[in-house]
Formats: sequence, structure tokens, C-alpha cells
Amino acid sequence: MTTTINALFNKHTRDSKKESMTFYVKGTAEEMPELQHLHRSVVVLRLKGVDAHVVGEFKKLNRDDKKTTLEFEIKGGTSLESSGKFFAVSGTDVELSLEATGEDVEDFREAQKEYRKGVKGAINADGTVDVDRNQMTIDDAQDPMDGVV
Repeated sequence: MTTTINALFNKHTRDSKKESMTFYVKGTAEEMPELQHLHRSVVVLRLKGVDAHVVGEFKKLNRDDKKTTLEFEIKGGTSLESSGKFFAVSGTDVELSLEATGEDVEDFREAQKEYRKGVKGAINADGTVDVDRNQMTIDDAQDPMDGVV
């Protein structure tokens, strides 16, 4: 079952460890029982007019007197292409479609932990660090003042 609402795509943030999206909902869509049902589950997010989708955990559903805020943590490893297509429309009013994936939230969170381990590397018990193969090492970095007279 797909739930479709009109919302303001308020924020799309991405750092080295996680990506999140925040939407503001106003009007009759705030009262939809489907939103409450999907809250704290893993969903597929689609935007009308955007040829991409992302999977994320529906982390927060906050209501105040002005709006309802929906916050999603996006699945690690989402392609930059899909994520970029979503980012291109952030800050605008969108038609957001949500559909439950059936994936267990605990499995999703465990996958997120595993993804994050590989992103930056982990500190071992002996103090050494296993570095992600795509991460620059200190030895690879150049002195920014090298060659400056």
C-alpha cells in the first residue's frame, strides 16, 4: 500500500556517516492514520517527477501547532545519482509517496552500523585503525604550503 502526501521537502543532509531527509506536512495530510502506521518502519520514498527512489527508516513523526515533521534516515550506500536527484528538489513543495518495505527495523539498523564501519574505518583494540580503501591517509596528504614561496 502506498501513501501519498503533499509536503515541503525541508532538508536533505549527508555527511560521511549518514544521510537524512526532513519533510513538513500541513493540512489534512497531517491527520492521515497511514503516517502513524508507517512511523518507525523501513519505507521506500518516491517523489513525483523524480526518476529515483530511496529506502530509509521513518525515524520521527513530530506534530506541533503549525506543522507535522517527518524525518527519515536514508539507507547507507544509496547511490549518489538517486540521492542527487532528491537533493535537486529539496526546499520545494513535493508529492511524497511512502511504501513499507517489510524490512525489519532492527535489520535496517544493523546494516547501517555495518555500512558506517566501512566508511571511516574502525579503531582496533591495539589502537590501530582499519582505513577504508577510498579514504586518504596522512601519508597521502600533501602539505598545503608545500611549494608556496
